[in-house]
Amino acid sequence: MQIVVLDGRTTNPGDISWEPLKELGKLTVYDDTPYELIRERAGTAEAVIMNRTVMDRAILKELPCLRFLGALATGYNTIDIAAAEELGITVCNVPLYCAETVAQHAFSLLLALCNRAEYYSETVRDGGWKRAEEESAFSPMFELSGKTLGIFGFGAIGSAMARLGLAFGMKVLLCSRTRKEAPAGCSWVSLRELFQKSDVVSLHCPLTEETRGLINSSLLSLMKPSAFLLNTSRGAVVAEADLAEALNTGRLAGAGMDVLSQEPPAPEHPLLSAKNCIITPHVAWSSREARQRLIGIVAENLRCFLAGVPQNVVKQKRDKGEKQYE
Repeated sequence: MQIVVLDGRTTNPGDISWEPLKELGKLTVYDDTPYELIRERAGTAEAVIMNRTVMDRAILKELPCLRFLGALATGYNTIDIAAAEELGITVCNVPLYCAETVAQHAFSLLLALCNRAEYYSETVRDGGWKRAEEESAFSPMFELSGKTLGIFGFGAIGSAMARLGLAFGMKVLLCSRTRKEAPAGCSWVSLRELFQKSDVVSLHCPLTEETRGLINSSLLSLMKPSAFLLNTSRGAVVAEADLAEALNTGRLAGAGMDVLSQEPPAPEHPLLSAKNCIITPHVAWSSREARQRLIGIVAENLRCFLAGVPQNVVKQKRDKGEKQYE
């Protein structure tokens, strides 16, 4: 089998192994592939592996040999699932490889907002010990114990985030499309209650037509002025101009973002100049351990497909009359 990885550098810059995929066929790995080169590089491939490369209807129709499309990610919003189904292409993602890693990064964003450790360290290195010490009295650290953490989306990552919050002595509120058993110390609430009652809101929901732009001025206006918003899900879940306005007007105390609606952002992106907004470049998933697991599961997805028992198959979402977030 001919296997082509179109954008492997993000997953593996050279510190881990592609061996699990090499065992399944003739493997070719490209660091990055511009859209206009996809046909040339993958035109004869039976299996294509990709992370953020756009696989729309037009390009899928140009790949006549393609039988398997493996996402090096949990998200698959760059893949036209409907077109893949029509063309008989099986699409598989990797749902559970980085839950602990992403939750850890989300909490690191929170701690950065609460403790400002990097700022104080840089100030001390610049000879400003006394200045930093004096500033700490006017901008004190934010103690998490006893505060309320609101988690929107209670899948594997949301569950890991809840465990971290509980370990820090926080009360945990949950809101998700479907409810399931949660640890002691967690309570289910509506979306409005989550934003009204939380000192920290952390987003762990998928990007769907329902969640696109859901976190807008209406919901942000419900939050405490002292509250923080964290987003390690998908950038487009947040109406970013609304968030920037809330930060700049003091309506919200701070935000920690690992994802943006446009990556990388344009220079004029409103959050780049927003007050007290920490932005990391979509790296929450990228621990070495998580990336090695990712390659292993992608390979297992392909192995199962070849054996006729595909796993982690992504299907086109169809409206089943499910209830909206309360």
